[in-house]
Amino acid sequence: MNRPRKKNDTAAGSDTSPRLAARREGFRPAEYLIFALLTFIAFLICCALGSANVPLGRTAAIVWGAIRAKFAGNPLPAGTQEAIILMVRLPRVMSTALVGAALSVCGAAMQGLLKNPLADGSTLGVSSGASLGAVIAIAFGVTVPGLPFAGTMGMAIVFAFGSLMIILALAYKLDYSLSTNTIILIGVIFSMFAASVISLVMTFAGENVKHIAFWTMGSLSGSTYTNVLILRAALAVCGGIVALSARELNAFAIGEENARHIGVNVRRVKLTLMISVSVMIGVCVSVGGTIGFVGLVTPHMLRMIVGPNHKRLIPASVFGGAVFLMLADLTSRILLNPLELPIGVVTSFIGAILFVYIFYRSRRGKG
Repeated sequence: MNRPRKKNDTAAGSDTSPRLAARREGFRPAEYLIFALLTFIAFLICCALGSANVPLGRTAAIVWGAIRAKFAGNPLPAGTQEAIILMVRLPRVMSTALVGAALSVCGAAMQGLLKNPLADGSTLGVSSGASLGAVIAIAFGVTVPGLPFAGTMGMAIVFAFGSLMIILALAYKLDYSLSTNTIILIGVIFSMFAASVISLVMTFAGENVKHIAFWTMGSLSGSTYTNVLILRAALAVCGGIVALSARELNAFAIGEENARHIGVNVRRVKLTLMISVSVMIGVCVSVGGTIGFVGLVTPHMLRMIVGPNHKRLIPASVFGGAVFLMLADLTSRILLNPLELPIGVVTSFIGAILFVYIFYRSRRGKG
């Protein structure tokens, strides 16, 4: 015979169950530790390997020594290996990790917002729009006095946001349901239009043509600690806004009308997320050029591991995007050593294959 439940038991159960459920929705400390450890290992490997390999233990010792010297106010360690790690590879790998994290978060946010597994800055044409703005700034010397990156970055951000608005507006006019096929079609058409305008601008670029041509394929060579600071600030602010909107992104999964009924301010959330995504894409494009498919590949793979809940997916995307792009950058550096491939070539090759796979699965699921 079952023991009757006491009032205190019932109250305690109703009080603790929601708390336990809410806690399980997000990342557990052990999961953070595992993802952080994997990211750190990839970071060390990418710093150690290249045209001149440095042992992993030596690489870790150099980085740790530089951190200690920085906090103590002492000069940085001197030497050939120290110069390679601290002046060349460390800022590049840090910039690569931050760009990968930011683009991955953008992809997760756009896929959740549009309920579209193929949504990404590259597939929707937003990255192409940002590239167009940056190319115009480079070709015609758009600058802000005292801020060398502000002209290119500002133009990239403005064009990224404008491109997203144009693409979604055209898709909505053609198809009120904003279906996958319509959005992707408009994105491809806009990307072709942006590419043609970039080619037109390059004819007037003069001496900047070679720089623009390599930059449009994506490259993080020559990254500096200034780039690291800018990328870190963009990811902290805009990525933080996306992370805080995880609950709203989960609500969008059941439809905008249902999201309104549970108290979500749909218009404000959509505008906030679109601005945040546009800023991150614009900053990433202004630093590393066009690096496609990162936001498509990593959220899709991580969704299989951590599930569709954005309270788990977005933190996982930060780590996963960083690892994916660091390994892609390492591949671009060592695959044809001493030649270096543009990182956008590597990510596009991987992303194009996965794009076909995701599209096939989504169509098969509907069938």
